[in-house]
This record gives sequence, structure tokens and C-alpha cells, in this order.
Amino acid sequence: MVYITNLVATIFGPLERVQLLVVLLVLSGLLSSASIILLMPLLKRYALARPNARSSHRVPTPQGGGIAVIIAACLPLMLILLFSGSDFKFAWGSGIGLRFLWLTFAAAIGLAIVGAIDDLRPLPVLPRLLFQLLAVVAVAASGSGGNFLPVPEWITLIIVYLAGLWFVNLVNFMDGLDWITVAEMVPITAFITILGWFGFVPLSSALIAASLCGALLGFAPLNRPVARLFLGDVGSLPIGLLVGWMLLELAGTHALAAAILLPLYYLMDATITLFRRLAKRERVWEAHRSHFYQRATDNGFPVMAVVTHVFVLNLALAALAAVTLLWPTGVVQVVALAAGAVLVCLVLRRFSQSRTTAPVEVSR
Repeated sequence: MVYITNLVATIFGPLERVQLLVVLLVLSGLLSSASIILLMPLLKRYALARPNARSSHRVPTPQGGGIAVIIAACLPLMLILLFSGSDFKFAWGSGIGLRFLWLTFAAAIGLAIVGAIDDLRPLPVLPRLLFQLLAVVAVAASGSGGNFLPVPEWITLIIVYLAGLWFVNLVNFMDGLDWITVAEMVPITAFITILGWFGFVPLSSALIAASLCGALLGFAPLNRPVARLFLGDVGSLPIGLLVGWMLLELAGTHALAAAILLPLYYLMDATITLFRRLAKRERVWEAHRSHFYQRATDNGFPVMAVVTHVFVLNLALAALAAVTLLWPTGVVQVVALAAGAVLVCLVLRRFSQSRTTAPVEVSR
């Protein structure tokens, strides 16, 4: 044990920020790919997602790729923290706040277990929401952002809990098309990793962002249209939790506008769809094909066209978020948020329009 501790400290101790983040990204990517190869026979046997009227796929496809993603996102950093101990020092500070990562890891893994159970045997709505809320409360308690809203702290906490619960679920709702979660979350996690490189976000956020980005890249080849593997709730729920926590940490650095801009497409698509379904008195907890990205495929958009729109849109939103960080004035924040909302609305409007070409099959 002492040898392993000294080895890890020797390897990772002197690394500069960019080196450490790149190492974590690459390690997580390799571990994700290797885990998928090992898990695939079991997933094909026990975790097939069979198509139904609301599905975007045509043949039974294994789900549960999120197991590999969460393992790859958490395990490398957990091992570094476990074996390096007090010797885990970086060029950019003492690592204050890293101890809270254990609570974040525990919440994410717990939510992944709930998601895995739900994948195999759907849970009732209320117990599922309760488990999700417990995970959100645990992760919010580990945050270091403080009160970033101009309201009493207890009101901020309620808003954070409700927003976190919604974000976990909307990521799950939006994970209904090949590569869409990759197109959404890779730009967000990559951007937060870059912010960590320059010291704009806490060290803990940057480390998890790099690990999760690498894990998603390792998963991406098998989820590429036409997908041979899906994330499943075991992946989408903890990914929503981890990314929501990163955005909370970002908001706590007086960068609320950037924290809103980065996931703005998912936020607007899911939230508008929710209110439209509520207005129609539909059961919003049931599966459906009302999201804008789903309507796009129904309107004749190829899957690659949809995810390309989402990916390019997220690059534009990340650029606007960068502007709000470089010029943190009130006017710039408002203009950037308005510009981001306009861009998302344009994409949603485009998804809502039928193409003149014949509809294409969205998956196998």
C-alpha cells in the first residue's frame, strides 16, 4: 500500500493543471471503452431495450452503457484520492474541497444503482423521485458556491434542490436518441475542464468534468448512430447529477449566466415540452415522443442531422458562456443569455418543421 501511495504521489504530484486533466480524460476514456467490452455480453443477455411506439430504435438494443461511463468517470479519480492521501498536491492549490468529492461520488453511484434497477424493473414514480432528491441534497451539501442568488439562503437551497431534481430528470428525458447525450454533455464537460485549466472553477469540478468527458468519449463509438448500446437510466441519471453539480459550482463563482447558458438547449427543450404536456393534461412521468429532437426525426431529420445541430448549438452556447466570463458586466450577461435563448429557439423551430425530403428511419 505504501508503495502504491508513493508511486501515485510521484506520478501525479508534480503534474501541472493541463497535464493532470489530460491524463484523467485519457484514462477515463480508455477505462470506459474497456469496461464496455467486458460488459457487452452481459448487457446483450440481460439488459435489452425493446422498441415500442415511443422508441427511436427499431430492434432490441442493449442498454446499461452508463455503468461503464460512471465507473470510468469516478474510479480513476477515486483511486488517486485514495492512494495519494495528503501528498496529493497540485500546482494550483492545496486541493481544498476535494474531500467533498467522496460525497459526490457516493451520491452518483447510489443514483446509478437506482437507475440500474429502474432499467431492469421500472420503479414507481414517488420512490424514484425520493431517491433522486436525496442524491441532489447530498451533492448540493458538498458544494462550495454559497448563496449566489439575491434571496435568503434558505430560498436559494430550495431552488437548488428543485432545479437539481429537474436537471437529473431532464437529462434522463432527453437521452432518447443516439449520440444526443454525447453531443450535449461532451461540450459542457470539455468547457468546464478548460475553465479548470485557467482556474475559473474549483479544482474538484474540473477533475470530474475531465473524467466524465473522457468516459463519454469512450462510450461514444458504440452509441454512434445507428447505436449498438444505450446509456440507460443507470447512466443518464448520475450524469445529470454530476453535470448539475458542476454547473452549481460554476454558478457559485459568480458565473450564473454561464451556468445557465451551457445546458440551455436541454433546459429549453425539456421544460417547454413539460409545460406543453401539462397544458394537455398528459401524464408527464410516462414515456412519450413530444420532445423537439423526437419531433425532428418524425419530421424527416436524420439522426446525425439532429445531433449535429445540438453539438454545434452547444459550441455556440459555450462561446457565449466564455464571453460572460471574460466580460462579467450586467449588460453582457443579459445580452449573452438573450442571444443563447434566440439560438436555441431557432433550433427548436427548425426541429418542428417538416423537411421536404422523405422521412428517414431513425435507428435500427
